[in-house]
Amino acid sequence: MNNPEKSFRVGLIGTGRISDIYLKTLKQYEAIDVTACGSLNLDESRAKAAEYEISKVAAPEDIIADPEIDGILNLTVPAAHAKVSMAALNVGKHVYSEKPLVSELAEGRRILDRAAALGLTVGNAPDTFLGGRWQTVRKLIDAGTIGRPTGVMAFVGTHGTERHHPNPDFYYQTGGGPMLDLGPYYLSVMVFCLGPIARVAGLSNRAFQYREIEIGPRMGFQMPVDVDTHVQGLLEFESGVVGSITMSFDVWDSETPRFEIYGETGVICIPDPDPVHGANIFQGEVWYRTRETSRWSQQPRPAGRNAWQVAENTHGLNQDSRGVGLIEMVDAIRNDRMPRCSGELAYHVLEAMHGILESQEIGSYVALDSRPPDIKILPECKDEGLQCLF
Repeated sequence: MNNPEKSFRVGLIGTGRISDIYLKTLKQYEAIDVTACGSLNLDESRAKAAEYEISKVAAPEDIIADPEIDGILNLTVPAAHAKVSMAALNVGKHVYSEKPLVSELAEGRRILDRAAALGLTVGNAPDTFLGGRWQTVRKLIDAGTIGRPTGVMAFVGTHGTERHHPNPDFYYQTGGGPMLDLGPYYLSVMVFCLGPIARVAGLSNRAFQYREIEIGPRMGFQMPVDVDTHVQGLLEFESGVVGSITMSFDVWDSETPRFEIYGETGVICIPDPDPVHGANIFQGEVWYRTRETSRWSQQPRPAGRNAWQVAENTHGLNQDSRGVGLIEMVDAIRNDRMPRCSGELAYHVLEAMHGILESQEIGSYVALDSRPPDIKILPECKDEGLQCLF
């Protein structure tokens, strides 16, 4: 679909809780028209259609088969991502999915190869690095504000999803866990800012064999835990940068959570990088210190927030919510280019996460075979609307 005057018609598959933020975002763009929605729970889908004025409700297979739909927004649970995405590609539809791309690496490679063979586009969340916070981090790096980057660290400690999700079982089943759930946000940001990852290593364990649902009609139900829920990884980037990433569902509280990039002459810090305040949002403060302003350059040492410089979020997508990656993908399709939230980036991140988890089993580093395309920073723009963003 290359006609810029025509809306890109989207069929939404998966109408659970995450779909609300997508639908609220997409409703603000004339370039996208969500014309149909469906899931295994059609009553849920009908309610969603009524709320967001979606004209058609149908079973997932009927949405995929609909010749009037240009692309599928795949918001199913991770275990279903591969099946839905491949079915959509096989009938000539572009695909944009929630993270992770798929559960298994081999499935991901098949999907990307199939899309390439058919001349179709695969996009994938997370799209948060398109927001002003992370574009600003990249701008600081490109400007040499902290010199040559040498290290990176991300730490997210939560106590799982059972306190806020009424059906959190899939987070603790194969294809779930904190690394596959939270890792894509931080690894995508790292690759955006620092380039491809060359090799990884990791250790992991789990604190509980069963976890109790704490909200909703299933409150008190004991879920089995089939995956490790505390994961620590080491990363080596092609550029020579080394880093660490800790993703956990087993931390009651911590003073550590943050995302930091270290350079020869400074440091960039995103405070409290959890799914509410950190890499899962588009905007927010970016703290940084340089050699001249660091605590080592003066006595007494400055402490706390006032010791940090705060960078202005100078640009990013105008709408800072999930779904802007799909908007950007539509623009990429119309202009015959690779989307920034590409399937190739998602596959590279997936390979890194699987490598970290595999390393626990084999006791050695895992080299990554994939190399995503270079991700360009967004152009700055003061106008409103999709046409000015790219």
